[in-house]
Formats: sequence, C-alpha cells, structure tokens
Amino acid sequence: MKTIRLTAAQAMVRYCAAQLNEDGEPFLSGAWAIFGHGNVAGLGEALYGAGDSFPTWRGHSEQGMAHAAIAYAKTLGRRRAMMVTSSIGPGALNMVTAAALAHVNRLPVLFVPGDVFSDRAPDPVLQQVEDMGDGTVSANDCFRPVSRYYDRISRPEHLLTALPRAFRTMTDPADCGPVTLAFCQDTQADAYDYPESFFAPRIWRQRRPEPDPVELEAAVAAIAASRRPLIVAGGGVLYSGAMDALARLAEGCGIPVAETQAGKSSLPHDHACNLGSIGVTGSSAANAAAEQADLVIAVGTRLADFTTGSWALFRNPERRLLSINIGAYDAGKHDAMTLVADARSALTHLADALSGWQAPALDAGLMPEWNAAVDAATAVPAPAANHLPSDAQVIGAVQRGVGEDAILVCAAGGLPGELHKLWRTSQPFGYHLEYGFSCMGYEIAGGLGVAMARPDREVVVMVGDGSYMMMNSELATAVMLGHRLTVVLLDNRGYGCINRLQMACGGESFNNLLDTARHVVPSAIDFAAHAAAMGAHAQKVADIAGLEAALREARSRRSVSVIVIDTDPMPTTKAGGAWWDVAVPQVSERSAVTAARAAYEADRRNQRPD
Repeated sequence: MKTIRLTAAQAMVRYCAAQLNEDGEPFLSGAWAIFGHGNVAGLGEALYGAGDSFPTWRGHSEQGMAHAAIAYAKTLGRRRAMMVTSSIGPGALNMVTAAALAHVNRLPVLFVPGDVFSDRAPDPVLQQVEDMGDGTVSANDCFRPVSRYYDRISRPEHLLTALPRAFRTMTDPADCGPVTLAFCQDTQADAYDYPESFFAPRIWRQRRPEPDPVELEAAVAAIAASRRPLIVAGGGVLYSGAMDALARLAEGCGIPVAETQAGKSSLPHDHACNLGSIGVTGSSAANAAAEQADLVIAVGTRLADFTTGSWALFRNPERRLLSINIGAYDAGKHDAMTLVADARSALTHLADALSGWQAPALDAGLMPEWNAAVDAATAVPAPAANHLPSDAQVIGAVQRGVGEDAILVCAAGGLPGELHKLWRTSQPFGYHLEYGFSCMGYEIAGGLGVAMARPDREVVVMVGDGSYMMMNSELATAVMLGHRLTVVLLDNRGYGCINRLQMACGGESFNNLLDTARHVVPSAIDFAAHAAAMGAHAQKVADIAGLEAALREARSRRSVSVIVIDTDPMPTTKAGGAWWDVAVPQVSERSAVTAARAAYEADRRNQRPD
C-alpha cells in the first residue's frame, strides 16, 4: 500500500478537495476562515498550501461567514457546500448559532473549530473551557446538539473514519445537516502516513429512495378517496428537484398547492394550482383551502407551527395527514400516514397511479380575491399621503424594481411574514428566506453566500434595522470580494415585528422600539453613512418613488449597493394570515392582558395537533 506523509490538517484539506458531487464539481467549494490560536498554525498552513485547489475566504464574523456558507448550500439545492473554520473558544462558540440554523433547515456545512491539545500538556490553554467534572469536555461540545454528525479529531488517523462519515452525512438527503469535526490543535500539526487511495477523487451521489409499495398503495387510495385534498409544498420539493413532478400531479389531478416559507417557488406564483403561502403568514386562498381540506398532503416539510397555524388551521373534522418525506422522523410527525421516499420519486409514482382522477374544483374566486389584496397592499402610496411607507409598500417597490430572475433574501422579523404573503417569484430558488430558525442577522451574510453561489443572478437582500445592527460585517466582505449585491434596509426604529406581537398579546410597547426603550440620548443611526464606510455605494431615499429610482440605478452597478428607507413599524397586511400560539399570561392586573388571554383561550379550542 502506497502512503503519503502529511500533517492531519494537510490530509483533511486534501481529502475535502477530492470529494465531488454527481455533476463532477467539488462538493466543498472551499473554506471560510478566521484564524486564531487553535487553527492558524495547522489548518492555516494547510489551506495556504492548497491555494486555488481549495480556496479560502476571510470573514469578519465567525457566525456571519458560517451563514454565508449555509446560504451558498441552500441556493445550490444542497448539491455543494463549504467548510468553516475558527479558533478555539469564542471563535468556535460564535458558530454554534449558525450550526443550529443549518440543523433546523437540514442544510450541509462542515464546521472545523480548533480544539484543546490532545496531549493536555499546556492545559488549561488560552480560551479553554474547563469542565470540573469531565476532562473530555471543551467549548466545542456545545456543537453536539446542533450537529447531525459530531466528532473530535484527537489523532491523525481519526480522519480515515471521520471524514467519510462527515461527507456521507452532508450528502445524504435524509440525514443532511451540519457536521462538526472539532480538531485538536496539536493533532492538526501531527504527521501520519496516510494511504494514497484515501485521497482519490470520490463522487457522492444523492440517493433517491423509492416509495415502499404498501405505503404507496395506501397513499394512492387516500388521495382517491379524498374530496378536498391540499398539497403543502416544503423545501424538500426544491432540494429533490421535484418541481416538475409536483406540477404534473397538481395539474393532472386538479389538486391545489400551498407553499411553506422553505417551499415557496416550488411552483411559479401564477401557476393555476398555486394558492400561495400557507399558515400564519399565508394567503387567504391557501388558508381557506386548508380549513376545508380533508386530506393534507405534506411534501418535504417539517410542518412547523407557522405552516400549520399551531395546528389550528386544518379544521375539517375528517382531516387526515399524508406526509411524503425522505426523512422518517419528519414523515412520522403527528401520527401521519407516511410515504417515506424521495419527493420527486414519490410524486411521479402518485401522478402515474392517479392518472385520470380529478379532485373537485375549488372556489374559482379564491385567487383573484387574493391577488387583488396583494396588489392593494403593495401599490404605490397616493401622492398626497403624508406618512411613512409600510413594509408591504416597500416590497411592492422592490418587486417592481428587480428582474424576473432576481433572488430575494431575508430572515426573521416582520419582513418574512409580509414577503411570504406578497412576494411573487416565477423561478425555483428565487425566494431565499431563513425562517426555520428565524435568525436575525442572517440576511447580509446570507445574501453574500447567495451571490457567491449564483453570480449570474440578481441578488436583493431586504433587512430591517434591528437585524442590520445585529450583524452587518459581511457587507465589507461582499465589497472586498467584488460581488454584486443590493441591500434594501428598512428603518422602523427597532424591533417592529415583536413590538406588534407584544401589543397583540395585551402588552404595552416596551423595550422593542428604540423610542420606547430605556435611553438617555435618542438613537440616531446614519445607516447609509455606516454602509458607505464599509465600501458600499449607499444612499437614503425619502419615499417609494426614490426607492424605485435607486433600485434602477443599483441594477446597473456591478458592486454592493445599500438603499435605506424609513418605514412605519405598525402596519401589516391584514388580508390572509392565521392564528399563532403565543401564550398570554393567565393572571395580570391589566385589563388588556386579561382580554388577550380570553381571546387566546378561545382560539386554542381550534387546535388539533393529531
């Protein structure tokens, strides 16, 4: 057996560079890195030696660069991913939030945080987190509950088993998610005689499990017996590439389709079967169909509470749940009838078996009524209006100001709710929302990752001032890397979404908006000046007309543009939507809270989680 002597860090980089997807492209496109003690001497030297064969990008925040890596993988339908490495201690812990985001959203990313010395000679080393009752614990153990596969590399030969397991996890459609390989810093520098065969190029193909014949037969029978079926399309439709199969089943059988946040863009917005978004942020059309549905066909979705209206949305007493999912864990939720299979394969089999069968027609007025509501919410304000624009009016301006192929990026706060309802996209992956973990601060870093994945498409980030303040540093990275990115920053002076929820639950506006939070000096942040200081072309506009003009200019600019506009924190689109379970205090001295509790208890009677 031929061997090659390498440090463990060199071996890791060489192995990662040799792993390919089924299109023959490197599965890992390279590494994001912020070097510090714990990864600079070992991995830093190895990445430098790899050069362009495994490129390294420098971030400004460990969490931000991890978000960029995750967004990259999501944009490319999990067919490619990135490594992210940090130092031991705070650098590593800064990535745990991003690991949770990837875990919740079933997205691949390889985390390689530096770790303690395996030989323990210098213990406690700088930044080491000590467990007084367990000598094997380090800060990186925080990654365990938010990793789909976790390992600690404390000997060079550990890579021979750990790395194949890591890639199997990241490329398996059912187990897909973040992998953490905590890399002891002395081990990174240790040499070992690795088999040359370990570094031979390997192609990792996405499995497409076929449905079990018995489960398939039961699913066909359930659909054929239904009177009001509804398909709920989740992110699994996009990751499976099942868009055409979904359209074929829906068109052939006349089954309406509603889309989750992750599944939005599974069908073009104007497809005859597409009723739009579902749930708490759903369209009136989709939610009306959901209330009547006697069979909910969930495809590739986790069935989170925003999708189900906290399980109060599906009100037909005869309702049954058929869950089509490649993951048995997700398929089996809420005592569903299961069809564990690849989404594209399952939908194709169902379309074949149900050929000639037709569901009863839905009310033909549902979508025209909803489209009219969208048009009204997103219309240009009247010229005489003397008020700040709403989020919906800004969304309308952005929609009019970008191309058909634009990818819209957002996360957390009030914007995702409005975008889920109002944004219209005609191309798959044209809607990029991080709402599984609803992580504030994802937006700009995520937009960078999207731009890296799809430099051929226009990328527009919508972000509120609250999220911008949490994480904006990768704006400088986007400028440094020369990416084209347009950021529309809506300044409503605080956390407007949670302020509205607070008041809806009977609370007073408290500690959410800047002007009602405790302060001595009123906040006055010049966001345009801040963005310009990081190298972006930045401007503040006065109104919707100014925003549309600025968007037109940004489209002709091959650089990072930031457009700031003041908005009203209070209005939201009243059309559509559904109840969401947010517990209201049972006891309060305030009548507003008592009234909110009474309404809450009344709404809870509609919950049917099984």
